[in-house]
Amino acid sequence: MTSERGSPFYDALGRVLERLGTSLQSFCPPCDTVARRVLEEYGAMFVAEGVRVPPVCVFGDAAEVHAFQREATWRAAVFGDATVELQPAALEALVAAREDTRALGLDITARGGAEAGRRGFDDSLRLWRSRCDPALEHWCARGELTTEEAERLRGLGLREQVAAVLELEDRGVFFSKDLTKSILYSVAAPGASQHLAMLAFDAAEFRDARVRDVLARRGWFQTVRSDLPHFTFLGLTERELPARGLRRVETDEQVFWIPNTKAVNRES
Repeated sequence: MTSERGSPFYDALGRVLERLGTSLQSFCPPCDTVARRVLEEYGAMFVAEGVRVPPVCVFGDAAEVHAFQREATWRAAVFGDATVELQPAALEALVAAREDTRALGLDITARGGAEAGRRGFDDSLRLWRSRCDPALEHWCARGELTTEEAERLRGLGLREQVAAVLELEDRGVFFSKDLTKSILYSVAAPGASQHLAMLAFDAAEFRDARVRDVLARRGWFQTVRSDLPHFTFLGLTERELPARGLRRVETDEQVFWIPNTKAVNRES
């Protein structure tokens, strides 16, 4: 786990949380290694501007998600064949980006139907199980896990199950779709998806640099290196992102803005 002392991301997040009347220790306790891992993978949305961010690092259940979404509100628009729901400011910027791309003879459409935008807690749980259950069957068949170990893991509470999966991955028993890397590179832990905050959109045209540039000009950026179609609404310009604790990383010829959790030496 990365220490937050002197980290640009944690410094920026601390300022956000102070405005919300809470602290990093309350929001994401240092002892909760799962929540900290999730925060450093998916936490860019917490420094977004002009939108409502979740009051917790990881939603605990469907009721928490429903309450947040009701308070944040959402609007809908059609992208391709799908009706996509997002927070109002995020949707307004995405609609504007679509108009910009159409002026260039391009388009922005939803990848994966309505789930390209707002999701519910049950959606995130279903996606988690779509990776977790087949992986358990695979590793049992390979002899890496016993049937008893797999059943014990299935019976754990969600937070304990995520922790157990990550512990297994530390010893090379991976749960991603291709079973070669962490499950967090495949799906978010239940309750952690940016789609629950209604600040994420999966674009079918993610490989087109022209579309990515238009989205960035409207405040939409790629923030999860393992999920290429996934864009996060930050409501900021690219030049403002470093001051919000994000750093630029280029992977597969695409630019991602991820939490900069590396401590900075401020000694003169």
